Amino acid sequence: MVDAAYVAAELGGVEQGIRLPDTPAQEYLSLGRRQQSAYHLLAAHPDWIPAVLNALPASVRSAVQANISAAQQIDDLNGASAALPHWRIIAPPAPDVLLGYYSEAQQADGIAWQYLAAINLIETNMGRIQGLSSAGAQGPMQFMPATWASYGRGDVNNPHDAILAAGRYLQAHGAPSNMTRAIYAYNPSMLYVRAVQLYAQQMFVSERAFLAYYNWEVYVQTKTGEVLLPEGFSG
Repeated sequence: MVDAAYVAAELGGVEQGIRLPDTPAQEYLSLGRRQQSAYHLLAAHPDWIPAVLNALPASVRSAVQANISAAQQIDDLNGASAALPHWRIIAPPAPDVLLGYYSEAQQADGIAWQYLAAINLIETNMGRIQGLSSAGAQGPMQFMPATWASYGRGDVNNPHDAILAAGRYLQAHGAPSNMTRAIYAYNPSMLYVRAVQLYAQQMFVSERAFLAYYNWEVYVQTKTGEVLLPEGFSG
């Protein structure tokens, strides 16, 4: 039976498994998908949230609360689409490749890699989404053409080039000393800022949180319900 008790047990086990130092790398595909599925159940049944939080082990309660809150910020920011977007869903670079790009940007501009990963997650699910945003932003880090002209070097659709450009942009707008200001410049919404900070904080607490987020799939909230866009989708 799928109810609050089920979700609490599922999230408790999954969130603990994500953070165990001896969890094999190959387990994170399953852990990430189960984690995402559990949070989607809570989004569909927000009345379950108090009971779920009360039933969780104390060691993961704050992480679950943070992930719930981050998802709520993004849902409030994006709203529901009238139709499916004109995107292609592709395989992202491997996790160690992305971590290398984030680390290179961190070394170049002083931006903690966790913030870059959180932005990459929110913008395109770590590069799975290929296509324009509703505002015309493009690439895995979603740059507007004029912004890319100022901060980009190379190809806006290349994950390495886009991540390094994001580091330059954030540094030019106050990072790393004022991350709130820098993230707000990236997307001028406090809902967005809060979501980035919440996801980044989970990766500061445990770098293994990245491996779970990396495996989250692309879902779109439409006016008729939530739709999974699997790898290979072309709209």
